[in-house]
Order: sequence, then structure tokens, then C-alpha cells
Amino acid sequence: MRLPGAKSNEKLCVMDQTPDHSSGDDGAANAAESRASGRRAGYILDNQVGFLLRKAQQRHLSIFSAHMSENLTSQQFAALSKLWEVGPCSQNSLGRQTGMDNSTINGVVRRLGGRGLLTRAPLPGDERMLRISLTDEGRRCIERVIPMAREITRMTLAPLSREERTTLIRLLRRIT
Repeated sequence: MRLPGAKSNEKLCVMDQTPDHSSGDDGAANAAESRASGRRAGYILDNQVGFLLRKAQQRHLSIFSAHMSENLTSQQFAALSKLWEVGPCSQNSLGRQTGMDNSTINGVVRRLGGRGLLTRAPLPGDERMLRISLTDEGRRCIERVIPMAREITRMTLAPLSREERTTLIRLLRRIT
């Protein structure tokens, strides 16, 4: 069986889930030795979900940084995008909704605030919490980059068929 996105000579050995790189070249002995040692260990890093998710994220972030304008990081984009989607909210809520821990969202909000893209004000009724809102410039910024974000998603998923893209998104939602 061939792995999706695998090189043309890379198949999946169903019994041990190890990549089969056999191609008849001089590296075949090394590949066979590597597979045998991997079977003995019972653990092949290249087939582990965390490893594959990290490699997919690295690919996506590389595409993102090459194509996103406005000098936005992926985390800054996520914060602006979520505020554009849901409206003003507490900093804690924004962090939860974007999957960022407290110190990360704090830094993101501070940097975006410094650029004039959002405001921070005490939440009415609870002065300890901050209410985060897009400024007019923040709204204009996110509206300019949303088309780029759609294109970045398209490029990230380009190796997959429409059905595979739908399945991938559905499965990722199930495990997050």
C-alpha cells in the first residue's frame, strides 16, 4: 500500500506499519536493516501521529510565513481572526478560543495592541479581566488578510483531494 504524499517508491508494510523504501538500489540493504531494527523496537517515529502532526504543522507554518502579509505571525492572525469572528471578549476567552496559554495570549495581545490593531480595557463588572476588541485598523487589517489566509489553507491542503481534505478536517476536529 502506498502512503498518501509518499515518494513513488515508498510503500507501507501493513504488518509493521514501517515505510518500505525498497527500490533495488544500493541503499536497499540499509533500508532493510533499518526496517528490521524498527520492527524489533516496535516503534517507528515516521508513523507516529504526533510526529506527523508536527511535520504537517511545520509545512503549514512555512507556507503561512511565506505568504501572509501585514507582518502577522500565525498566532497574531488567529487572535485577530477570532476577534473578527466572535467580537470583543475577555483575554482569557480569546486565549482558550485560539488554543493559546495565558502567557502566549498575553504577549500576542500586547504586541497587537502596540501596533494599534486591538484595544484592551477592563471588563465591565470585573476590573481584573481585560476586554479585547479590534480597532478600526485591526478590522481593516484582518479583512485584508482573510483572502490570503484562504489561499494559505488551499496551498497547505493542495496535495489532498477534496474528499481527503474534508476527511482530514473532520478527523482533526474529532481529536481536538
